[in-house]
Amino acid sequence: MVNTGVQHTERSDAKGFVYALIGALLVSTNYVTAKYGLMGFNPETFSLVWTAAASVYTFCIVLITGHHRELKIRRSSVKHITVLGISTGAGMLLAWAGLALLDPSFASFIWRFAPVLTIALSAFVLKERLQLWEMLPIALMVAGGALSTYGKWHIVGTGVILTLLAASMVAVQMVTAKMKVSEISSHVLAFYRVSGAAVCIAIWTIVTGKLHFNVATPFWIVTLIGAFLGPSLSFQYTFRSYKYWDLSRSSIILTAQPLFVLPMAYLAFGRIPTGLQLLGGFIIVAGAFWLAMIHRARITQLQ
Repeated sequence: MVNTGVQHTERSDAKGFVYALIGALLVSTNYVTAKYGLMGFNPETFSLVWTAAASVYTFCIVLITGHHRELKIRRSSVKHITVLGISTGAGMLLAWAGLALLDPSFASFIWRFAPVLTIALSAFVLKERLQLWEMLPIALMVAGGALSTYGKWHIVGTGVILTLLAASMVAVQMVTAKMKVSEISSHVLAFYRVSGAAVCIAIWTIVTGKLHFNVATPFWIVTLIGAFLGPSLSFQYTFRSYKYWDLSRSSIILTAQPLFVLPMAYLAFGRIPTGLQLLGGFIIVAGAFWLAMIHRARITQLQ
């Protein structure tokens, strides 16, 4: 009986790792497909097309996987789904506005603050406190961010701020999803995430008058492909990993994202960050790994 339990745990750990890794790989394509799409669309219209397409994709996945009966959620979950949709919509608008101003590889380094913010928010929701020594890797990340923007803040500053605000919205999404993944299918969660965002973004773009669909066909094609790989398919796996792994473990996998984005961006655009941007970026990644490992060790001790 003991051996069976160990085998079950090992299988669960393996599933958690594989799902988290696939999710991280797929969402890394966002930096390439979205950056290309933003060369044609403005950020507002791009966000609407991206989320609307992802809504259709995820709905089809819900139907194919037979989870359509679960679309009717409990009343107690309505507020969580609402928060998930609004935070996703706000995060999308901020993220794409930031990416339009930044190199995709550099943006992926700045996005390493998202798992950190997720860990911090998760600790807050669970009424825990970050220990003083956990501030060290955070300080390292801040130092890396300062180094990577040294002398170029007037060029990249706005993009960095928008990206950090978007990262805070992602933290809200991840914690909200984690709270409900045991009750709501990951397929249904992914659908409500992007469909709620699409509604919010549609309202925003109509009110602000930022809708412009007259864009060349290649930008449409890449955007629609990206919307399937990133916000649709990747979160199917990311949310599924939460059933087998805790949030901190999945966050560690996501921290490695720049290692996936660098070769993708180089193949697509023929360039990657150099000099202080690259050095500062890797310092950010190192700090994010450090904090994630500290947090993971503490969670393990509490179990």
